Amino acid sequence: MKALLVAVVMLAFAANSVLNRMAVGQGLIDPAGFALLRLVAGAAVLALIALWRGARLRGSVAGVLGLLVYLFGFSLAYGHLDAGTGALLLFGTVQVVMFAAARAAGEAVPARRWVGVGLALGGLVVLLTPAGKGGGLAFAAMVAAGAGWGLYSLAGRKAGDALAATAGNFVWALPFGAGIAWAIGADLGTAQAGGVWPAIVSGAVTSGLGYALWYAVLPTLDRSRAAAAQLTVPVITAAGGALVLGEGVRLAFVLPAALVLGGVLVANR
Repeated sequence: MKALLVAVVMLAFAANSVLNRMAVGQGLIDPAGFALLRLVAGAAVLALIALWRGARLRGSVAGVLGLLVYLFGFSLAYGHLDAGTGALLLFGTVQVVMFAAARAAGEAVPARRWVGVGLALGGLVVLLTPAGKGGGLAFAAMVAAGAGWGLYSLAGRKAGDALAATAGNFVWALPFGAGIAWAIGADLGTAQAGGVWPAIVSGAVTSGLGYALWYAVLPTLDRSRAAAAQLTVPVITAAGGALVLGEGVRLAFVLPAALVLGGVLVANR
């Protein structure tokens, strides 16, 4: 059952990349506007469910900070990166953050898992060696998003009530997110329908509900295994990008993806 829940969460994560790329990558909405709508939609749905359940909002400073860095870095990067490349960079960075946290916490990491991490990081090095399309700023934005998501995931390991914690993070992040969006020039007045609805679906369903489920599963996984599981997302995302967006799977993506997936298999053998 746990494996099925983890698989559902990974599909939701991949869908976020495809939806973001569908809207921002095609210029149907600006990155800051997408991030803000995603945050508003997620907060609204989660708050309503929490109220219906009679749950108190229980966000954390680390959860709010990680969520904001992730949301805005993610959208800014997807103005230039294709879906699969962005997801590979995002979750590769997440793995580094979560493995570092595992070691800092004194968590035992088997030797084979270190080998798996090495393979996965080798895949990231291969990916980043040519500063692919989008240039350094897009890569830097996605690395920041990965660090933010790693922080958000680590905060979720301590969440008692997964729904209350996720709802709290989204709701408390709203005023700060609105300020960030205004500061970097969000312009929802020019957004087209093809950019608005993916942002709402991403916020309400694949982010809000998906993250609540992730917070529910996280306490059952150790840090290093949670990190490794997320490295399946880039390949799912690349397939989604090819099927939904018509983005070809380039040869330059195949080797890094193979190394990353090989690392996941070794780490979780």
